[in-house]
Amino acid sequence: MNENELSKIVVNTCFKIHIELGPGLLESVYEEILYYELSKQGLKVERQKAIPVIWDTLKMQLGFRADLIVENKLLIELKSVEILAPVAYKQVKTYLKLTDTKLGLLINFGERLIKNGITRVVNGLD
Repeated sequence: MNENELSKIVVNTCFKIHIELGPGLLESVYEEILYYELSKQGLKVERQKAIPVIWDTLKMQLGFRADLIVENKLLIELKSVEILAPVAYKQVKTYLKLTDTKLGLLINFGERLIKNGITRVVNGLD
């Protein structure tokens, strides 16, 4: 399954969750439910995966934690805020570069309509 096929599954699952729960819950709630739902669909999902950052000869074992990584191909950064800070997109772009992942989804469950809260972030994907 390629990145675009995976992202379609994730987006459809987010729609389902958002329709049922709506906006306003903690990010951790949406993360746990999305992890559960994607795993239930037979996908390999890693949650809060520690990602090292390497600088010169320094290797920081925990540079950041990825909210979710699906099938080692799709990075998901979740938010649950009323207004998404512009730095969130840049954050995902950097995470993609550091993990050498081609596609990320920035998903803000704080939006009234989830379709307005989903942003694709690309790192060299055709």
